[in-house]
Amino acid sequence: MKKWLTMVTGATLLLGVATGCSSTPTDTAQTTTTNTTPSNTQSTEPAKSGPMVLRWTISGEPPTMDPGIATESDSMDMINACFEGLTSYDLNGQLDNAVAESFTNSPDYTKFTFKIRKDAKWQNGDPVTAHDFEYALKRNLDPKTASGYAYQLYYLKGGEEYNTGKGKAEDVGVKAVDDYTLEFTLKSPTPFFRELTQFTTLFPLHQKTVESNPNWASDPKTLIGNGPFVLDTWEHKTKMVFTKSPTYWDKDHVKLDRIEISMIEDNNTALSMFEGGETDWGGYPATGLPADAIPKIKEEGKLMVADNPGTQSVIFNTTKPPFNNKKIRQAFSYAINRQEIIDNILQTGVPAAYGWVPTSMGLKPDGYFKEDPAKAKELLAEGMKELGLKEFPEVTYSYNTSDIYKKMAEALQDQWRKNLGVNVKLYNTEWKVYNDNVHSANYDLGRFMWGADFNDPINFLEMFRDKTGGNNNPKWENAKFKELIDKSYQETDPAKRKQILLDAETILMDEMPLAPINFRGNPYVKNDRVKDFIIFPLGGAYFKYAYIAN
Repeated sequence: MKKWLTMVTGATLLLGVATGCSSTPTDTAQTTTTNTTPSNTQSTEPAKSGPMVLRWTISGEPPTMDPGIATESDSMDMINACFEGLTSYDLNGQLDNAVAESFTNSPDYTKFTFKIRKDAKWQNGDPVTAHDFEYALKRNLDPKTASGYAYQLYYLKGGEEYNTGKGKAEDVGVKAVDDYTLEFTLKSPTPFFRELTQFTTLFPLHQKTVESNPNWASDPKTLIGNGPFVLDTWEHKTKMVFTKSPTYWDKDHVKLDRIEISMIEDNNTALSMFEGGETDWGGYPATGLPADAIPKIKEEGKLMVADNPGTQSVIFNTTKPPFNNKKIRQAFSYAINRQEIIDNILQTGVPAAYGWVPTSMGLKPDGYFKEDPAKAKELLAEGMKELGLKEFPEVTYSYNTSDIYKKMAEALQDQWRKNLGVNVKLYNTEWKVYNDNVHSANYDLGRFMWGADFNDPINFLEMFRDKTGGNNNPKWENAKFKELIDKSYQETDPAKRKQILLDAETILMDEMPLAPINFRGNPYVKNDRVKDFIIFPLGGAYFKYAYIAN
């Protein structure tokens, strides 16, 4: 399964593999290699004088540094700096072994066995063992942990049963055979399972640390990672500083001495800092670029855009009126002029989205619906009649603080007023508050972006299998849809499986718990001295190989 990755060396974009998740305000082929050391070919010498420091920005406080809890990209970017899983990516964009030194899988892809490298260490010097992985995955599946990505572990035999209170931890299909052998038993054939092992929910955890302090992940003094960097400083809502880890197994390939990260909510301020030489990067995946600045940057030939399978949408809270009515959700979707938003606000040439699953995944590239203001008005009237409404109630569109998202919200507000005669209020908050609100269904309708965790349509669809799912922010559920998702897990014929997933997305786009707007493309500018920094366009930054050239 192919994924997209961008490795930045000068102005070059290398397409390969990547990871993703729900996006914060910025917004592989299955392989059996047993390489133990990633390639690190570099075209320019790193700067030699003094500590090598990368100056970075993010748009707000990361909600968590706990790999088992994280659901959005700012947290995951920071987690990837100081934790590492069984696999990761090399400079050629290939999925490679990381904490694992080798792996095998059964011919039917229901069993995977990983050998853990014996030189992998936690930052306190303790060895990283197979037991750390088994502990982490079972802890993330524990209902008490309330992991938003627990469903990503449902591929394990007994994983869903344990997470939903119908099974036991000892029946989950992950087992430390010995200190350095980790065995996974899956509930059905899953050829892409090795790809999932680079995802944060499958990272190891230092058990003694986690169990000794419930707030272990919010303080550099108590956060124990196993990755290329150590969290040295965390001034909440202000800055974070990472330093090179002296215990990391592959420290010889880590060139940066420090990463200094400023939390800058305003994109104009972040861009001014970049233009003034205070930071080394502007735009994705650090922060967003201001909409008004994009034409000038483009004209100067400095604008770069990271392509990626991902979709931006409007989500509807289906748990309460008026968006518990399908026709009203459809009305709001059909009333959106997507191309107008793309041309006037995003300005990156991304395609309009008339389906949820990205076209690169090949389910239905032409989409499932088209804009139709007249039809939208009819549907609104029918939906209101079904709900017994004579007047449309007051509703609020929520979004996280960002210049571009503000302009998008205002454009949507104007289009709904013109095409539906509905006045929608706007409400913006900083990312953490917004994220908490939508996860708890404390909203009417709002902005949502999703980038794939692996390049398969199931990753865009299975989040809606259960209304209690961690990333099912519309809180929508459909029995037939769920039946199709479960059926797809068992189907081994690619053509039949594709048809099952197509049928599932057809239901999703008819029920319309969310209204797709555009497929992703993220703009950025960079200091040309930054080399070998890897962008995961599906939602993340990878600092391991980055360096500052002379």
